[in-house]
Amino acid sequence: MRDRLKSAECSKFLKALADPERLKIVQCLQSGPKPVGDISKSLNSPLANVSHHLGLLRSAGLVLSRRKGRFIFYELAPAVAGNGADNPLNVLEFGCCRVVLGEK
Repeated sequence: MRDRLKSAECSKFLKALADPERLKIVQCLQSGPKPVGDISKSLNSPLANVSHHLGLLRSAGLVLSRRKGRFIFYELAPAVAGNGADNPLNVLEFGCCRVVLGEK
């Protein structure tokens, strides 16, 4: 059977999103890059929990991180989150499927 969905790759993305806190983090990052502390405050969640979930999202390729001074900023990965008319920021495009996150 031909694997048109690229099942292994697609399941990696879907597993990473299969947690309410991680979905909230992705929604929080829709408006642009943020440091971990700001994400933690926005979600009213402990910093350690947010850092853990961000690590899983980063491992799956859904978010990117960059250091700026003593802060680490996270943003949605351009490969899955577009910014143009053909792929607005409220859509995660995985190739096998897409997730519509709703309004920003």
